[in-house]
Amino acid sequence: MNLHEYQGKELLSSFGVRIQRGIVAQNAGEAVDAAKKLTEETGTGWHVIKAQVHAGGRGKGGGVKLAKNLDEVKTIANQIIGMNLVTPQTSAEGKKVHQVLIAEDVYYPGDSEPEEYYMSVLLNRSTGRNMIMYSTEGGMDIETVAEETPHLIFTEEIDPAIGILPFQARKVAFNLGLSGTAFKEMTRFVTSLYTAYVKSDASLFEINPVLKTSDDKIMAVDSKVTLDDNALYRHKDLAELRDLREENPIEVEAKEVGLNYVDLDGNVGCMVNGAGLAMATMDLIKQAGGEPANFLDVGGTADAARVETAFRIILKDPNVKAILVNIFGGIVRCDRVAQGIVDAYKNMGDAINVPIIVRLQGTNADIAKELIDSSGLDVQSAIEFQEAADKVQAVVG
Repeated sequence: MNLHEYQGKELLSSFGVRIQRGIVAQNAGEAVDAAKKLTEETGTGWHVIKAQVHAGGRGKGGGVKLAKNLDEVKTIANQIIGMNLVTPQTSAEGKKVHQVLIAEDVYYPGDSEPEEYYMSVLLNRSTGRNMIMYSTEGGMDIETVAEETPHLIFTEEIDPAIGILPFQARKVAFNLGLSGTAFKEMTRFVTSLYTAYVKSDASLFEINPVLKTSDDKIMAVDSKVTLDDNALYRHKDLAELRDLREENPIEVEAKEVGLNYVDLDGNVGCMVNGAGLAMATMDLIKQAGGEPANFLDVGGTADAARVETAFRIILKDPNVKAILVNIFGGIVRCDRVAQGIVDAYKNMGDAINVPIIVRLQGTNADIAKELIDSSGLDVQSAIEFQEAADKVQAVVG
């Protein structure tokens, strides 16, 4: 589950991480009020207006702007709220902006120049350890830094059973070239950031940039936080931060009815039981010349109601030209699935306007094939993988 920047910062702050302070606003009036309050609390005269969407590269799309007075705060907030923000991480249509973060200006003059760093905490799956990735090249796309100057990216692996040790936090600060107050601030920052990552059951914390201010404070100016969905039962308060407006509506609907669904860009819908078989089915569709339109795992039960719900969700995608149902009847009997497909087809009537290819293998597969073939419906049955592939190819060309 992704968090907005302002939510991620609030989470970081609760673990003692210094953040760029800000107030979220739903409209221009609230934006002006937020700017006034920040001025009273921090003394800042300039404010940064940031679109709150689940996508990176907001500045490149015009979603992050500096306001030098309250009139500019109002004008810029009006421009950003309601716009479809297109970034390198969104579709061509972009994402609609529903709210903005009014943040304090932290690039103020002082004894030294502000410096920006990159830092993230994530799991290194190859070693089974948590990893802090960091660089002196903050404010840039980390992919560009990795490609053009890989020697400027550092990593520090942490044994999750032990946690971060003091020498590791000091090593991060040293590699970033810090000294004095900034060095001490960075060690505290790193330790608190790692604690926040572990305690919140996150899968990613990315801060870009981490800022060293002109008076040697270390703070998070941005935040990208992804929480592990499988651990949200331990964090009811964090689960409530989910913004469904930022998620695919079809995926949200599928989740509400207990279906594992991921929307893709292809033309062949998939209905499968079991994640492994679903992946193999998508490979099959690719080999047959089609493109999978979704990943959909209906799980161990596939009665008429569940099959009908799955069909309706798949058919919400206008690009679907055919549906491939691939069920292995181990726990669930194939004839029961076949009857569910027939009943669902009859219930939906004209709502099903694309060919359906059904491959049922396992317990009572022969009975299932007979049920499908004798139903009189526009449903093609298959027994072998290759047979199903041939029928998909005939449909999608």
